[in-house]
Amino acid sequence: QVRLVESGGGLVQAGGSLRLSCAASQRTISTYAIGWFRQAPGKEGGFVAAITRTGPTTAEKDSVKGRFTISRDDAKNTVFLQMKSLKPEDAAVYCCAADSSYALVSSNRDFASWGQGTQVTVSS
Repeated sequence: QVRLVESGGGLVQAGGSLRLSCAASQRTISTYAIGWFRQAPGKEGGFVAAITRTGPTTAEKDSVKGRFTISRDDAKNTVFLQMKSLKPEDAAVYCCAADSSYALVSSNRDFASWGQGTQVTVSS
């Protein structure tokens, strides 16, 4: 079972940027498709972005396209979520998840391993 640890969250002003990291231990992250999900109290959460095991194929939630970019650095055993032009509605706990599928996975039901999450707060 892969263990995932997120980092990089924090407080940022609207329009600012953050880069979240999802680091894997006990397993090599290159053998997993990775997804990012978010949840905020009282708001609809869910899928944010995903990347396949081999990297070139990604998907992003419509509301973050052009602002968020998911990428992976297998040498660092880490997947990143670069977030730019942040909006107050992006504030949430962001979690990464792993699945051993070779396909692009975007449903939370398909991910077997989850991190604890990192808090992103965006001030207006």
